[in-house]
Amino acid sequence: MFLLATTAFGQQMDFAFGLSTTHAKAADVNSTLPFPPVSLTGGIYPSISGDFLLKKNLGIGGEISWRGGQANYDLSQPYRPIFWDFDAMYLPKLGPHAAAELSAGIGAESTRFYSNFVNCSAFSCTNYATSTHFLGQFGAGLKFYARGGLFVRPEVHLYVVNNNVEFTSPYVVRYGASIGYTFGGH
Repeated sequence: MFLLATTAFGQQMDFAFGLSTTHAKAADVNSTLPFPPVSLTGGIYPSISGDFLLKKNLGIGGEISWRGGQANYDLSQPYRPIFWDFDAMYLPKLGPHAAAELSAGIGAESTRFYSNFVNCSAFSCTNYATSTHFLGQFGAGLKFYARGGLFVRPEVHLYVVNNNVEFTSPYVVRYGASIGYTFGGH
């Protein structure tokens, strides 16, 4: 029903699934700290994203991306970063089978540090502690439409993470590609 209403009013909605990796400043091998911060470089990050155009080329969107496997902090502490954001979107058409996608927004980097111990509250139990930091996100992508609404989108995202003391840099670049579908025309 929602998709029919979207088409009836001439709006556009996209959903996509992607894979990417990250790059950040390398760790300082000459650090005198007992546990120096590590780099967020590497790993495979699955992602799910969606957007909705409110007026012609302007819209809103959101995305969540997480490291597919756990990494090791200083070779001893398993961890997994998760990036999520809500964005303002600008999607100008570049031709009948291509469109640009520019985004800027806010969100958070939420890193789970896993342990062998389980912590329980009144509602649930977990085996991790979480460190969450506010972030700003800037992204760009190119949608290439293969058939109908089906598209492939190479993309890059810059995360500027506030107070990212667990890692080597507040700047994290995530780049990869997504496959998705546009509902309501393109």
